[in-house]
Amino acid sequence: MEVNSKRVNQRVRNFERTIQEYQFKEPFSRFLTQFYKNNRQMGSSDRRMNSRLCYNYFRLGKAFSNLSVLDRLCIAEFLCEQNSAVVAVNKPDWIEKSTEGIEEKINFIEAQFGQFLDDVFPFTSLLSPNIEKRSFIISHFIQPNLYIRVQKGMESKVKKTLEKNEIPFEELSSQTLELPNGTNLQQLKSLDGDYEVQDWASQQSLNEVSVSPKSSWWDCCAASGGKSLLLLDKESNIKLLVSDVRLSILRNLDERFDKADVKTYYRKKILDLSKPVDHIMGEERFDGIIVDAPCSGSGTWGRTPEMLQKFKTSEIDDYSTLQKQIVKNVAPYLKSGKTLVYITCSVFAAENEEITQYITDRLGLELENQQAIIGYDKKADSMFVARFKKP
Repeated sequence: MEVNSKRVNQRVRNFERTIQEYQFKEPFSRFLTQFYKNNRQMGSSDRRMNSRLCYNYFRLGKAFSNLSVLDRLCIAEFLCEQNSAVVAVNKPDWIEKSTEGIEEKINFIEAQFGQFLDDVFPFTSLLSPNIEKRSFIISHFIQPNLYIRVQKGMESKVKKTLEKNEIPFEELSSQTLELPNGTNLQQLKSLDGDYEVQDWASQQSLNEVSVSPKSSWWDCCAASGGKSLLLLDKESNIKLLVSDVRLSILRNLDERFDKADVKTYYRKKILDLSKPVDHIMGEERFDGIIVDAPCSGSGTWGRTPEMLQKFKTSEIDDYSTLQKQIVKNVAPYLKSGKTLVYITCSVFAAENEEITQYITDRLGLELENQQAIIGYDKKADSMFVARFKKP
């Protein structure tokens, strides 16, 4: 391949400066937005390449920490890409291996530097039992795809519009479409409100939940409302309460609901569920409660690989404690014989199976089903969902 070594070296310098300035105090995507505002001299192609180099670099986690930043970048580019100017300039003898499969690439790197996968994700002893360790780790070298959930009745319009604009997609179900990562759907203004960007795993999270018309539901950690929208897609004629800890979060939910043209009346409450809320909730009782719990997000680190370098094991215990507090404080508001759904986007047992054990042992709910939603073999996130019934 022909490369401009001077341009490549400039892009490597941009990358090194970006990595040096990032202090892990915010999501890297948010940092990049401000970084590019402060460095307007970088053109769009330079920005795209800089983002790619940074994200690929993070995908190594803490592996090869004894090597230089440039050597680590070369390894990351080699593992994550089939065509890399950085590799061509700095490791030209690797080029002939660049188009091989990921297992062959891993073997090639290990032959030179030794085994490294356990340093990419050094938390494997803490994984839920259904997570296949090696496959999960390797999935972090592959950027997940973009998934959308199409509104009922809009399936034909959305697919025809994508085809007209020559945007490739794969239809996984009538409402679930898979698109290449980086696909710009914002340019298709005619589709506003006709679809939701929602990962494949998230779309599966309420599959085993039945929703009756006129039933009452509480999405207690609603965030921007993804699970509520999924619930309303199953049955719009429900009584819905959404809550979260900050008003700003619920304002984002309002905007998302408005864009999705939600007609269902819903109530909102600002609640800190790490503490008892009986003084606010009073005699409220629900036919269904969704606990999409705050968690490590470890099943989504393929999209936020900076977490591989930032995360500390001690944080798992913090999340587990918070999750127990939340389910303890919401369970009293579930009607007898009705459903509580516990969801995380974590792959850690302490946030998943251990919490379901706590719910059954300490809160007295009956576990009907629990499962890991495996997405790492589909270029998607991985999640966990458990369904309970109150006796």
